[in-house]
Amino acid sequence: MELGYLARPDSEVVGILACGVQGRTNLEALAALFPIRRVYAYDIVPAVRQRYAEEMSAKLGIEVTGVDRPRDAVVESDIVVTSGPILKHPSPALEAGWLRPGGFGSAVDFDSYWQPAAMAQMDHISTDDHAQFRYYRGVGYFQHTPDPHSDLGELVAGLKPGRQGPAERTLAINLGLALDDMAVAPEVYRRARERGIGTMLQL
Repeated sequence: MELGYLARPDSEVVGILACGVQGRTNLEALAALFPIRRVYAYDIVPAVRQRYAEEMSAKLGIEVTGVDRPRDAVVESDIVVTSGPILKHPSPALEAGWLRPGGFGSAVDFDSYWQPAAMAQMDHISTDDHAQFRYYRGVGYFQHTPDPHSDLGELVAGLKPGRQGPAERTLAINLGLALDDMAVAPEVYRRARERGIGTMLQL
């Protein structure tokens, strides 16, 4: 959701760091929203990133290239998605200056990929919900992460601005809200009933 408020609408190049399920679904969503023409994909397992590049290129009709270093997935990208393991004490790889001016970062893995100096360069950091962010900080996460400027509700309601100019670096820290699941679940259930698929569970 923060994409519409923080990413440039003309974003064409995407960097994906961690080529698992999140790396796949996030790219599919981006391809539906932006004029994506090229993707750089990094994973610590070379075979995984190669398979990702081949499969996502075929699926989306977009040029997807596997790269050997995290930096190579970032420096030319307009949008960077990181979705590695969520860690309380990470050893982040992305350095200050790698995300280009005007770039947008989507941190699906909390702050596990972003060095403190890289986050300090952001002109705007947003998260799903301030209270949830404070909770996670209280249990040991986000020890070197700046306080977010806004949360999703503030952006949508127009209480705080998102991106203010084409050269701003912006970052969304995606914690995950149950509200999103509750909004989607009825539609999933409706479609399953229409198609006669799924299994009813006794709770």
